[in-house]
Amino acid sequence: MIIEPKKISKNLKIGLVAPSFGCTMEPYYSRLKASIETFKSLNYQVVEGENIYLEKGVVSSNTPKKRAEEFNKMYKSDVDVIFSVGGGELMCEILPFIDFEMVKKLPPKWFIGFSDNTNLTFTLTTISNVMTIYGPCGNKFYHYPFKYDSKDTFRLINGSNKFIGYKKYEINSLASEENPLTDYNLTEKKIIKKYKYNGPFKGILLGGCLDCLITLCGTKFDNMKEFNKNNQEIIWYLEACDLNPLDIRRALFQLKEADWFKNTKGFLIGRPLCQDQNIMGLDKYKATIDILKSFNVPILMDVDLGHLPPSLPIKNGANAKVELINNNSNIKITYL
Repeated sequence: MIIEPKKISKNLKIGLVAPSFGCTMEPYYSRLKASIETFKSLNYQVVEGENIYLEKGVVSSNTPKKRAEEFNKMYKSDVDVIFSVGGGELMCEILPFIDFEMVKKLPPKWFIGFSDNTNLTFTLTTISNVMTIYGPCGNKFYHYPFKYDSKDTFRLINGSNKFIGYKKYEINSLASEENPLTDYNLTEKKIIKKYKYNGPFKGILLGGCLDCLITLCGTKFDNMKEFNKNNQEIIWYLEACDLNPLDIRRALFQLKEADWFKNTKGFLIGRPLCQDQNIMGLDKYKATIDILKSFNVPILMDVDLGHLPPSLPIKNGANAKVELINNNSNIKITYL
């Protein structure tokens, strides 16, 4: 059974940790500072981890052990929600030092992060059986009132159960060192492509950043055999950061052949950074459909998920119904 942390609408206590990058450069430094001020203006308590403004590690805030210790300490504390302050590249290296058994035994609390934070959002759900939120990091709450993904993240924390995608997305950010607090530059109209979709489908939402998932596959932190044994209906949500269409095809092949997808009832595929890239006739659509079509389940592509924001926050490990609405131009996720 996957346990859901309690719903919180007031007197929120937020913990900030840096299990991957610390916020040492722009626009992330100014955004985190502004986000903390926003939280405090809402009368939320903020507990800052010791690594959030550091870059003492190899492409990371600190050593793997110290980054893991920061998370373990924060999970044991009395905070209600833990935000990672940023993504990064080498968060996988903290996993040998994460106390998954401690997480199992303590009352669950939300851990929220994006991209490289898949290393925790995915493993906390599949190993420790607690729900997490694959959503914006703690430096993304610098504008108030919240909107798009930042608004929907707090709606998830507060217990809302219906979420609808956004009309447009950003392909070119306007953020810079001189102007770090820009809003999204939403210029591209979202169009969802569908395969084998004949109506709403249900299952447990599970997934994250494909770049990270293939690193976990086959390690001692790969608990998918046990997770699949205990959860018979899964909706996989997947998005990619650095992978090109060939990489995406290889990654999906790897997870398929590792039997990760054996209980799938559908796929939600987000927008990768290689959105319009074509390599020798292979684009992201062919890369994905060719590998996944044998499951004979719905595949929805270009949903509001991924590194071209805004990206719907996803409650990892939760039962949900997914459907297309508005003449099949938008996605609706209803938590059950």
